[in-house]
Amino acid sequence: MIQHKVIDGLLLRDMVLAGAALLEKNREAVDALNVFPVPDGDTGTNMSLTMQSATKEVNSKEFLRADEAAAAIAKGALRGARGNSGVITSQLLRGFSTALKGVEKITPVQFANALKAGADKAYKAVMKPKEGTILTVARVIAEDALKQVEKAPDDYDALFNVILKSGEAILKRTPEMLPVLKSAGVVDSGGRGLLLIYTGYAACLRGEEIEDPAALMAGDGAIAGPDMHDLSGDIHFAYCTEFAIQNFREDCTEGDVDSFRRRLNRIGDCVQVTGDMTKTSVHVHTNNPGNAIEYGLELGELVELKIDNLLEMKRAWEKENAPEQPDEPAAPVEPAKPFGMVAVSLGEGFSNIFRDLTVDHIVEGGQTMNPSIDDILSAINAVNAQCVFVFPNNGNVILAAQQAAELAEKEVHVIPTKNVAMGIAAAVAFQPEISGEENAQRMAEAAQHVKTGTVTYAVRDSEFNGVQMHKGDIIGMHNGQIEYSGDSIHDVVMEMMKAVVEPGDELITVYYGADTTEEDAQAMTADIAAAYPNCDVECLLGGQPLYYYLISVE
Repeated sequence: MIQHKVIDGLLLRDMVLAGAALLEKNREAVDALNVFPVPDGDTGTNMSLTMQSATKEVNSKEFLRADEAAAAIAKGALRGARGNSGVITSQLLRGFSTALKGVEKITPVQFANALKAGADKAYKAVMKPKEGTILTVARVIAEDALKQVEKAPDDYDALFNVILKSGEAILKRTPEMLPVLKSAGVVDSGGRGLLLIYTGYAACLRGEEIEDPAALMAGDGAIAGPDMHDLSGDIHFAYCTEFAIQNFREDCTEGDVDSFRRRLNRIGDCVQVTGDMTKTSVHVHTNNPGNAIEYGLELGELVELKIDNLLEMKRAWEKENAPEQPDEPAAPVEPAKPFGMVAVSLGEGFSNIFRDLTVDHIVEGGQTMNPSIDDILSAINAVNAQCVFVFPNNGNVILAAQQAAELAEKEVHVIPTKNVAMGIAAAVAFQPEISGEENAQRMAEAAQHVKTGTVTYAVRDSEFNGVQMHKGDIIGMHNGQIEYSGDSIHDVVMEMMKAVVEPGDELITVYYGADTTEEDAQAMTADIAAAYPNCDVECLLGGQPLYYYLISVE
């Protein structure tokens, strides 16, 4: 039963920590809901990393006001958003925050309206929104929440009952809206991830134990060695406070320890509470070490007490690391060149190819790890050029790249490349003598002319487009759609090539992955060349993980 009538900044932070923790706990299960049974399903991972970035930002200081906490959550989520699901999550939080400007404590009516503002913002961020996705789940929940607060404007318990019930109901209907979900026998993974977040919110408000929220901020979840302080940045909390609790009072429970942990999160960061009811180690950076000690004394006896002044440590560090010689005059800033390029790439071979094509900055990421908005924005800013072209090279990175482009303070064109082969074709099409707009159009057209086939393996039994697959089968995808399955990499490649290669095609490039030997790749290339004598066939190292081959045809 939720007793809260309003939500302040501290409670909102706890809710987000709980939601992020529950999502992280179930991250692999959400990943497994990926429509394609391929080994790089990453919806849960992307959403979890996005939420962890949000929790890091809201933990940076104590936000008493709800609007300030919401703004920090949105800022962190936007910077750390990865993949389409992560970007949409960040937009949900961004719209939620915008609706709460000037709000010190959130009422149920304001909460419902903020959910609706978040859903509206997320829809606008997607060029062609599809129903049956996380967008639908967010929208329907918000609409039902608004109806509920009309009936009971002061009842958070009833509101969250509706939020969770509505979410489960619409999530079960997503396969009816998207045939690919029905074919794969799954519900929308992003929608499930969002419901986990909201379930965490509700659990926090009800005082239920679901997960250790502080573990998200603790790296490996426990102090693995001495506390190595980062003294190079700003110090928000001045005192590193450490102690251990033993001889707990007789009526002390694990719930009391969880409550203690949440109280520490309200007064500082870098919170770690590890151990059991025999002895628990405590670590927190705070401006109020006395409060931390008092909270601990409520649970039991304190031993091994230690308080370090981080401000003093920082001053000593700065003195020790100060340059012995006066700084040299700063080198004159080189004028920005007209054009620059940024490419997302995963695999040594592909990265080297992009460098040979004069791409200025490589952002590591792609099929198995999508870079964040902040990663892409940092790369754009690192290129000393008036106009920058960005090649996302993955359909799940395009939205993040577009958001980064909006945040950049220079002309940026995102070329919607869905794989590295399209990115390579786009980079080759660059002409320095024409404008940014003309180049962007030329690059996009060149990328669209590339046809691709990829070969990997199935991670579960499934059926897609009438293709039956069993776990471990080799599967071939033509232009991103699963169309072939078998037990031989060679046979799947050769069968797939029949659909990829068309009359008039001239060039086939075989990029082999990290799990394929050069000898096998050369043999495969020879067989392809023999089957298509009218095409030039090249074999190059891509170095991509999980995918045996990526084959492009032009």
